[in-house]
Amino acid sequence: MKIIIHRGIDQIGGCITEISTERTRILIDLGQNLPNGEGHIQDDLANSESIEKLTKGIDAIFYTHYHGDHLGLFHLVPDVIPQYIGNVAKRVAMCRHHRLSLIKGREELSARELSKMERMITLEAKQIIKIGDIQVTPYFVSHSAYDAFMFLIVADGKRILHTGDFRDHGYLGKGLLKTIRFHINRHGRVDFLITEGTMLSRLNEKVKHENELKKDVSQIMKQYKNVFVLCSSTDMERLASFYAANNQMNKRPFVCDDFQKSVLDIFTETAGKESSLFDFSDSYSFRKDNDKLLHWMQDKGFCMLVRATDKFNDYISFLGSQIDISNTVLIYSMWKEYINPGSKHAVKRYLDFVEQFPKVEKIHTSGHASAECLAEVCNLVNPTTGIIPIHSEHSEEYRMLSIFEELKSKIITSTVTIENVTVEIPNRQKN
Repeated sequence: MKIIIHRGIDQIGGCITEISTERTRILIDLGQNLPNGEGHIQDDLANSESIEKLTKGIDAIFYTHYHGDHLGLFHLVPDVIPQYIGNVAKRVAMCRHHRLSLIKGREELSARELSKMERMITLEAKQIIKIGDIQVTPYFVSHSAYDAFMFLIVADGKRILHTGDFRDHGYLGKGLLKTIRFHINRHGRVDFLITEGTMLSRLNEKVKHENELKKDVSQIMKQYKNVFVLCSSTDMERLASFYAANNQMNKRPFVCDDFQKSVLDIFTETAGKESSLFDFSDSYSFRKDNDKLLHWMQDKGFCMLVRATDKFNDYISFLGSQIDISNTVLIYSMWKEYINPGSKHAVKRYLDFVEQFPKVEKIHTSGHASAECLAEVCNLVNPTTGIIPIHSEHSEEYRMLSIFEELKSKIITSTVTIENVTVEIPNRQKN
């Protein structure tokens, strides 16, 4: 058996992992590199020729979730290769790509994306999928993208757990260790653990639970009548925090645009049936000619989800003349480095957007596992043969986690053959 980390051992995003036997080859994720602060993406694989070469002989592709750094190159995959993604994840991705299709000059690309997305095969948690002599079972994980999965892969008598991106400090994160304990470990030892390490660069950072974040948001909402929120449009658990906090505020409307409303409706129809926390039924789509909603917002105040786009610049300019700006705040709930002018990760459109507001509060918590959680997962899985850290710029620092000493010697960051398995990491030499 062979495990190839095509990308991810020394970068965040753009993840591509290959697992193969003599008969079968699969990929876990086919992510595009993350954009720079100007929104430009440098990615040598982002073309049909490179993806056809990479995927030649691949029997199936499995996606952990719908973020572009894991899914972004899907539209370049030849139609003969089946692609798998979660059922709700597919719906959210379709919603996003329908919205992108409205951008002038993007019609042909969007048509191709939507056609490829339509063909994707949907996954359900604990569903066993057999591709040749490889068996893949998805298990639900909490992440800043809903309907995200880790995958247990069984092949050539080996068990590999690929975690994808995950965390335990979201509302749905409490099931993480139970899933590993009762569904992964109960049926045998894992040989290789392939796991994310996004937070390795922030080993000492305290990670806030979504419940704590909701309480902080509630305190700010008590101070300000008008609240704008800049956060991910598809992070269901974060959206739930703002929605729940707003529900405590004397019948203030929860406002968004039609795209965001479509995403919230998907979450309501799916996760909302399992928990009222994710029922966003009482949300309203904003239009400048909706006098009834506007009068309600002026009277009671509001919580409005916004994005750093020209449309929302126009909305904010319009509302600025209708509301008391001194009683207005923007809550920024994304990674702080995006609005740090001195950071290489700074995003100009975010910086420009935030500057419109005289009062800004930053409240955020990561969508990725803390150092403590990473260590807990490693120790619980306790793989027999190797730990392969991906989705990190600091993979070597996995040894600094509070993991068993024996596991520290099993961390793999360069090409090696062990227990009849070759772990290949291109561009890195064998230790």
